[in-house]
Amino acid sequence: MKRQDKQVLRWIGVVLALILFLGWFLLWPLNSYVEAPGTATNLRSFVRVKDHPDLGKGSFMITSVALQRAHPATYLVAKAVPYLSIEKAADVTGGQSGATFDRVQHFYMQSSINEAIAVAFQAAHQPVSRKYLGIYVLQVEPNSKFKRVIKVGDTITKVDGRHFNTAQGFQKYIGKQKIGSPLTVTYERAGRQHQVTRRLVRLTAHRAGIGILLTNNMKVKTRVPVKVDPGQLGGPSGGLMFTLQIYEQISGHDLQRGRKIAGTGTIAPDGSVGEIGGIDKKVIAAHRAGATIFLAPYIKPTKLVLKYEDGHQTNYQLAKKTAKRYAPGMKVVPVTSFKQAVHYLEQK
Repeated sequence: MKRQDKQVLRWIGVVLALILFLGWFLLWPLNSYVEAPGTATNLRSFVRVKDHPDLGKGSFMITSVALQRAHPATYLVAKAVPYLSIEKAADVTGGQSGATFDRVQHFYMQSSINEAIAVAFQAAHQPVSRKYLGIYVLQVEPNSKFKRVIKVGDTITKVDGRHFNTAQGFQKYIGKQKIGSPLTVTYERAGRQHQVTRRLVRLTAHRAGIGILLTNNMKVKTRVPVKVDPGQLGGPSGGLMFTLQIYEQISGHDLQRGRKIAGTGTIAPDGSVGEIGGIDKKVIAAHRAGATIFLAPYIKPTKLVLKYEDGHQTNYQLAKKTAKRYAPGMKVVPVTSFKQAVHYLEQK
């Protein structure tokens, strides 16, 4: 072989190696996700209340976190950029497949929307009724005796023949039973009712459970029709902002007053606001979209949490810290309930 031919082959080998390396560097999926600021979207485009349009000049904004499967290139970028973070795939999806994870987020979102409608209508003194169907099954733990029978998406309607009107009711009853004792669960799947009996497993040293992650499956009925289409968004963290948007429309009370108001937090039947994940990314997303106020959940940490969780930060503390660095001029407001959020927006 001629010397020139060997050089050509060598260069071809080098080019192929570079192409393979670049392909791996840019495209090879890692077992982790990059968490980044997502979007902050005007809720006016999601919520429709018949004969009660949103005429406000401002906006309530729902914020999100962007999750993307990490590759070597994006992994290195995330390590270099302070407000990006790397999360293990199992921590993000709970070990579920992509399709199952999406279904779970959909269930969370629907439960959140239903609670938002109910809380908003009650606050506006408008007729509303809840019909509690049971509890959505979001995840079945590996140690659960029910794992080969009950599946994600099923609705548990009774335990030992008893129906409760809250998930807490189910949990309280089960928690009083003995570890290893049999429990009969009635559940629905695709409109058909099923029943199964299995033994309870140990959740804590002295507490029994069925080993299932759950959320409320509830239907809300209102005299004025409400339609909420969250699009591709999932999870329960938009509860507070959905409640504010629906309340403003059904009550006609202008809370926006020309302001761009973003925020996050779950909503409970009593109107209390719960903490969520990724609030630092949501603050940045809100700032990029022009929000000047950010409503952040605040739950006072217990002494036990402060003792065992070194460097614990509440949602509010992390949001305020993030705003100071990345969102100058944004007012971060701590809220514990829907009522408190309304009071702040009325007064300021």
